[in-house]
Amino acid sequence: MRVVSLVPSLTEAIAVTLPGVLVGATDWCTHPADLAVTRVGGTKNPAVDRIVALAPDLVVANEEENRAPDLDALRAAGLEVLVTEVRSLPQAFTELARVLTACGADHRPRWLDEAEAAWAALPEPAERRWAVVPVWRRPWMVLGRDTFAGDLLARLGVDHVHARHPERYPRIPLAELLTSGADLVVLPDEPYRFTAHDGPEAFPDLPCALVSGRHLTWYGPSLVRAPEALGRALRAAHR
Repeated sequence: MRVVSLVPSLTEAIAVTLPGVLVGATDWCTHPADLAVTRVGGTKNPAVDRIVALAPDLVVANEEENRAPDLDALRAAGLEVLVTEVRSLPQAFTELARVLTACGADHRPRWLDEAEAAWAALPEPAERRWAVVPVWRRPWMVLGRDTFAGDLLARLGVDHVHARHPERYPRIPLAELLTSGADLVVLPDEPYRFTAHDGPEAFPDLPCALVSGRHLTWYGPSLVRAPEALGRALRAAHR
């Protein structure tokens, strides 16, 4: 089986579960750190000719991460493309199992069971917070409706202000974010790399939780540690 992955989360999941199956991945596929495969460009601008030249049996993609014209071009070249949709934690577990099976796995990996168990063991949050969750700056963009990251935060007791916005990642002026009524700002380090010196200064009157973007937005082996890592970062912002 030869697989090209256009999704960093799925790249890690496939590489950890089925060593040797991946022959190509994007430039943004950073895990596992020692992954040695052909790089095929970015998630939004993959090199279709390079992918075709690898002669994969399957290309794994995601409806949010990848653009439809690129996937159509791969299909037109005769390649099979599996497109995932992940907008909630249960959907992530279902899609991960589907992808791994399609890539040749004949049983569920232990990490997937451990991830499900870790999230199932979460206690009911003692309190709920009301948060703004930026994912980009210049312009400011935030989590909106129907997002995987929003679902994870909700399970950790953090409801976000724009969860009912008609867009999934709306652009919201900073002045509006500052008057949203939020009592917390959650700042992940990807896709925009918010840091202690880039982000919190824009919200001087609110506690800011600096969280791992990989634990907040990736669906794969990182889900095993995500409840503890995200919970620790959220608690630190309230001290």
